[in-house]
Amino acid sequence: MRRWYEAWQRSRLGTRITLGLGALALVVFAAVGVTMVGIMHGYLDRRLDEQLSKSQNTQLPLLRETHGSPQSVYSWYSALYKVTGGIAVPEPGGKLPDDAEQLAKIAAEAVGGDVTRNISLPGDGPYRVRACPVDTDSVLLSAAPQKDLDGTVRQLVWVEVGAFALALGVLVVVGRLVLRRGLRPLADMAGTAHDIASHDLTANPDLPVRAAGTGGGAEVEELRTAFNVMLAHIDTSLAAKTAANERLRRFVADASHELRTPLTSIRGYADLFRYAAANEPAEREAHLAKIREETARMTVLVDDLLLLARLDARAAETPLRPERVDLAELAGDAADAFAAGRPDHPLTSALSTAFVDADPVRLRQVLDNLLANAAVHTPPGTSVHVSVTASGDHAVAQVTDTGPGIAAEHQERIFDRFFRVDDSRTRGNGGTGLGLSVVQSLVTAHGGTVSVSSVPAVPAVPAGSSVPAGSLKPGRTTFSVRLPLAR
Repeated sequence: MRRWYEAWQRSRLGTRITLGLGALALVVFAAVGVTMVGIMHGYLDRRLDEQLSKSQNTQLPLLRETHGSPQSVYSWYSALYKVTGGIAVPEPGGKLPDDAEQLAKIAAEAVGGDVTRNISLPGDGPYRVRACPVDTDSVLLSAAPQKDLDGTVRQLVWVEVGAFALALGVLVVVGRLVLRRGLRPLADMAGTAHDIASHDLTANPDLPVRAAGTGGGAEVEELRTAFNVMLAHIDTSLAAKTAANERLRRFVADASHELRTPLTSIRGYADLFRYAAANEPAEREAHLAKIREETARMTVLVDDLLLLARLDARAAETPLRPERVDLAELAGDAADAFAAGRPDHPLTSALSTAFVDADPVRLRQVLDNLLANAAVHTPPGTSVHVSVTASGDHAVAQVTDTGPGIAAEHQERIFDRFFRVDDSRTRGNGGTGLGLSVVQSLVTAHGGTVSVSSVPAVPAVPAGSSVPAGSLKPGRTTFSVRLPLAR
């Protein structure tokens, strides 16, 4: 039994549904057949009883007057019995079988009223017997054979068996064909899944295959749509994972390069210091100063990397300690520090009070990074403007410079870690290449957004003009930080 059950479980869905429908149809056909046979058998029994009753009721008036012989209808047995002391004796002129003992007993019982019985006569088969009293001691008995009735019922049974078997065969065959056609979209989706399984996702993360085709009904169409949505989601996820891995690879390569540069400088100055150990103290101090400078640069780089790592894992350990602060006050302090440290960049400000829930140290770091970015990537004399306003339910801090601007194709990647507008240039300015990445991560951790809008510098006079060219019309770059206002 268990082996049969396991074989059933391993069979195809269409086969199981077809067999299930066949079994259900067989049960229904059997129930209908038994009901029809029962109804027909009951109907024929009632018709036979009516014939017996009608035949006897027709003869009773004449028999009460003459006490003669009863009429023999069809191939029935018929006789008039005289009942004395509970014993029934047939009168002459009747038609009885050779062994009429059972009939005599029924006739004896019928003195008190009509009696109807089914009996089986030896050599004759089943009979339907009806006995009714003629007068106080006479009984009329009629026995009709049931062979014709049973033959009719038996013929009906065979007709039903044949018809139901044919209907069952047609149902199974047609049902199998219909199910095979209906389940074809599922087979197509299975083929699509096999194609995906054979696709090398390590070499190419794209999933070019989709479940195509139409038909199958609303449920199959819904499944096909869900299947394609799942494939699109997997495709998007794989593409995102591939892009993330590529960014990670590039990030590791850039971080290694950025760390290697100060380490190489430190090693070189250390070697120079060793060779110049007996030289003048001023030369040794110069070498030590260079070592300290490179060490400080590497420390800043490592601190930025550590901060970014902690921000990426802020679900486990947040580096923020938020409190209610005035963004305008923080921007004013950052502007004062910038004006003192960068006197070659004129600074203006327009600050309006805007309270936010933020970490003042990290928010000050955001403003310092934006101001330092404006100074590092613009020539001396470039003006810088800092503003803080409240717009709706957000506080907006903007740092604007009138430098060369940022090309449109670079603005989308300006916040990427270690992104260089010019890959060939080196960082002689001491920057780590992580300042804007730190800004974006810190602002996002505070529930805000940061964006850039830039118009690159263009020639002041059009090409081909008679006026000498060479001067540039200043560009304009604005970094905007939006933070939710404190409630």
